[in-house]
Amino acid sequence: MLKAGDTAPDFRLPDQDGKAQRLSALLAGKPLILYFYPADFTPGCTREACDLRDLHARILASGLRVVGVSPQSPDSHRQFRERYALPFLLLSDEDKTAIKAFGVDGPLGIGVRRATFLIDSKRRITDAVLADLRIGQHQAFVERAIEAREGRAG
Repeated sequence: MLKAGDTAPDFRLPDQDGKAQRLSALLAGKPLILYFYPADFTPGCTREACDLRDLHARILASGLRVVGVSPQSPDSHRQFRERYALPFLLLSDEDKTAIKAFGVDGPLGIGVRRATFLIDSKRRITDAVLADLRIGQHQAFVERAIEAREGRAG
């Protein structure tokens, strides 16, 4: 898995509407919380997405944005986003290009590890967390990132 100090690999993936999104364009002038998750509509992934949804106003106010990535189709992402009123992009990585580039594919290439990266506007990873089962660690990671940025602004 990539770690703090590494350069985030650029990638191009379709979002929930089928529109191609490039990481470098998403980072234009703003740092990004990029989170990888195993699957839409599963209990853990739904909780994680809803935690980020509930933090979204604070995320934006701190100058960050959030984007999710998993191997499901754009249509699955669109339905997941609509059902849970998720206000952020979900990118479809059906061939696991970004998943593998970030080193978050599962053992023997099966599945996806639950990982969250904080990436600055120059594609440098400034922090990362991997916690497959302790989903609350991702929310705590994002809250710390928000608080660090709020501390800089104040």
